[in-house]
Amino acid sequence: METPYLPCSIPTDWKALYRAAIFETNSSLIPQKVSKAEAAALARQREIFYQGGSQDEKECLEDALYALRAFRTALQNAEAA
Repeated sequence: METPYLPCSIPTDWKALYRAAIFETNSSLIPQKVSKAEAAALARQREIFYQGGSQDEKECLEDALYALRAFRTALQNAEAA
């Protein structure tokens, strides 16, 4: 039996959330904004997987997720130092 696709309730305006995360200047808000942006980008990836999407958007999502992970790692390393 095929599992039906259930749309995610996470906001899928991933581009706006991505921009908000990378341009945030309040260091205490950055981790939360990065998490929201990652969740929205991953939700959009799931939507594309089930419903299709453009190759350009798929590549943009991959790039954004890579950048968010790098940003998170840099923040964690800065906090540890």
